[in-house]
Order: sequence, then C-alpha cells, then structure tokens
Amino acid sequence: MAEKKGATEPKVLLGRPGNNVSIGIVGMPNVGKSSLFNILSGLNVPAENYPFCTIKPNTAMVPVPDPRFEHLKESWKPKSKVQAVLSITDIAGLVKGAAEGKGLGNAFLSNIQAVDVIYYVTCAFESSEIEHVEGNVDPVRDIDIIRTELIKKDIERLGTAADAIAKKLKTNARDKDNKDNLECAKKALELLEAGQEVRYGDWNSKEVVYLNTLQLLTAKPVVFLVNIGEKNFVSQKSKFLKPIKDWVTANNPDAPIIPFSVAFEKTVMDKAAEGEEVKKKFLEDAKVPSQLTKIITTGYKALNLINFFTTGEDEVRSWSIRIGTKAPQAAGVIHSDFEKNFICAEVYNYEDFKEFGSESQVKAHGRSRTQGKEYVMRDGDIVFFKAGSGGGGKR
Repeated sequence: MAEKKGATEPKVLLGRPGNNVSIGIVGMPNVGKSSLFNILSGLNVPAENYPFCTIKPNTAMVPVPDPRFEHLKESWKPKSKVQAVLSITDIAGLVKGAAEGKGLGNAFLSNIQAVDVIYYVTCAFESSEIEHVEGNVDPVRDIDIIRTELIKKDIERLGTAADAIAKKLKTNARDKDNKDNLECAKKALELLEAGQEVRYGDWNSKEVVYLNTLQLLTAKPVVFLVNIGEKNFVSQKSKFLKPIKDWVTANNPDAPIIPFSVAFEKTVMDKAAEGEEVKKKFLEDAKVPSQLTKIITTGYKALNLINFFTTGEDEVRSWSIRIGTKAPQAAGVIHSDFEKNFICAEVYNYEDFKEFGSESQVKAHGRSRTQGKEYVMRDGDIVFFKAGSGGGGKR
C-alpha cells in the first residue's frame, strides 16, 4: 500500500528516542526513593534513615505491564517471550546547593543527566521515625528545591556551551549552524533565568536536535510521586495534596501527579508473599489499588512511547519506539541493518488480531497491509520487516 506524498513530518521531540528507556527516581534524602525502588525492582538497595545512604545509582530493569503482550504470548505460545522494560535508577538524595556541589550534588546531577524521565518523589506525611534533611515536612518546598537545582545546573551547562560556540564563531563568523545553535542556547538561557524549564520552550525541530545533544535536565519530562502515609492513602485524604497540585498546576501544568504510599505497597507485597488470594482480599478490603502499574506506565507515556510487536512460534517480543517513528526507524530498533536495507513492512494491528483470533484470519479479512518507508508506526502494530542485502526479516 503506497504512502501519500506530502504528509506532514512529525515534530522532533525533546529527548533520546530508542528502545532502551531510563527513569531516574529523584528527591530529597529520606522521602522514600530507595524504598520505592526496592518495591519496583525487588532489589535490596540501602534504604536506611540517614542522608546520602545511596552513594551510587542503583539500576533495575522493570517490565512494562501490557495486557496485549500477555494475550499475544498466550496465543502464540512461543519458545521465547521478551517484554518491553524500563530501566529504573535510584539516584541519591539531592539537597539545597547541589548545583554548587553540596551533598555530593554534582555526581548526583550527572546521574540525572543520564536518564530520560525524572520521577520526583516527595514525602507528604509526618513521622517521628523519619528525619528530614530540612528539619520538617514540606513537600512543595522540597519539589521547588529540586527544580531550582536542576535549573541552576542547566544554566551552567548552557553557559559553557554558548561560550564554546562563540569561540568557534570568532574563527568562522559565517557558520550558520553555529550561529543558529548560539541563538538557541541564548533563548534557552533566558527561559531558565526566568525560572522556566527548557521543556516549556517553543522550539522548532532544528533547535530540538541541538538541545538534545546537551541532555539538559529540565528538558526531561517529569512525573510527581507523592508518598503519603498508609492510612491517608487508604482514605485518599491528605492535607499536603492540594498544595502540591496547586504548585504543579502553576509550574508544571502537564506533569502527572501520582499519590502513593510506600507503607501500603510494602503491605501489599507482604500479603502477596502469603498468597495471591490473600493479596486480592487485602486490596478488596482496602478499596484502593496498588499504584505500581500506574507508576511504571505513566513514565512510559511521559516519554511519548508506544509499542509494536514481533510475533511467531520462536519469539513474541514487545519493542518501544517514540510516537511518530516511521517503519524503517522502527526496524532499526531491532537491528541497524534492518533500517539500512529496509524494503517494506507487513503490518496489522493488535486490535485486529484480538478481533479475528489469529494472524491467518487477520490476513483472510484483508487487515494486513504492506507498508513502505513513509509509514508512521501505530501503537499495537504487529510487524514483519523485510530487508535486502542480507538484512533478512523479523516478525
């Protein structure tokens, strides 16, 4: 099926596209970051109650829940099953002055630079057993401290980048790319110095390509995770939630807010250890769900990610790509040769597979199509890529 010419090119997005996606859990010391990481990953990293107990970033690969993958797996019964995953990194606590190096701040900020999306974890409950580095519980203050430190670090990085470009222009004043990049850097600096993150700038595609080379901290999407006490989570009431929502609405209006409770999730895990029925009964009685699936999938959506699948008796696999990715680039996620030698893609969507029950029935009903280089991938596409010059194929 031929693609229409003259189609609008998808906007270039801030951030790194690809199948290897990384989330960084960020917050002040002792707000529940490492405990959340332990719950998400099942790894035993330090979570003691004192600042800077997490000296080095700890990373785990966490499967992305997707009922479509589960259905495909059951339908094909393949020898190999590979689910999409997120890499989650527990980054040690930030403190005020981190951008100037306080509290091991520079090392932690460089760890944040390596991730694709930031989970701001904040403590929103009072406990005599937890010592807060700022002396009292104030989640809005904590969020603002972290945001300010990230902005400061980006100002420093952009200033350095602008100086380097200016030096190049002294020897070649007509270099259009450098002139454009310098203007972009100055524009971003003005935004940051006004207290706004880079992700809220009005950038054209060329500017985005340049900004992506800098991996700026405030260009990354954020998700706010509000750690409240178990009783407050069950009742869905907390005096801290409205001030947090008001702050986020004013400063990060598109950012998701997820109230959760480390204590509640720990209880769910304990019940699960006693048996699935015990866990199910606990959640039914509590009348509130575990938030872990929502926490994982919200980070995935914040990165504008979708899934496509390759299926067969040998393997069913889920692949992550950015919204707007074309077929050759999707093939390149599997193997660079598939993109380089791309011929076409045989595509049908999961919804058709679900409706008709098998690949053969999908084809019999005319729902499978041959797509070319301009085809923009859809969430849930099931694909067989054809490539030449030894590129082979992948279904």
